[in-house]
Amino acid sequence: MMKKMKVYLDTSVISYLLQEDSPGKMAETQRLWKLFEQNRFDIYLSTVTLEEVNGCPEPKRSKLWDYMEQITYTTLGISYEALEVAGQLIEMKILTEKSFDDCQHIGAAVVNGCDCIVSWNFKHIVNIKTINGLRKVTYLRGYKAIEIWNPSMLLEWRDNGGKTYFESKFYHR
Repeated sequence: MMKKMKVYLDTSVISYLLQEDSPGKMAETQRLWKLFEQNRFDIYLSTVTLEEVNGCPEPKRSKLWDYMEQITYTTLGISYEALEVAGQLIEMKILTEKSFDDCQHIGAAVVNGCDCIVSWNFKHIVNIKTINGLRKVTYLRGYKAIEIWNPSMLLEWRDNGGKTYFESKFYHR
């Protein structure tokens, strides 16, 4: 039996469960959420995620909490180690201080050994600069590599047998 992937969710994924002005992303997120409800992944959130959900206006906040009660997840605190990773992302100019919360999401996922960060945040998280920069940070600090995907990519990964490109037969030809 294959080990479940450890997936860190940032707040954007939870928020898109109700993002009616973006029906495509909302549908993808809801499809993924059904897999979360079936316990197909080990889900991780941080205290930053919970604080951001609490900052949503009503009635959205209550509806998001209703969704969150449907899944099993582990809450990660923001440790000193996570703050060090967050600080290095800023120091290396991968992200700026204005996106410190995003840096904390990344730091929490990295130091807790998550396999993947899932986000709809293309501006700060799901982009080449952050992905490549994070690879440098994890290498320099001795952490395992971590994927950064949007929800559609996680669905595609699962639909293709749960292998990354590097694990696939295409890479090993």
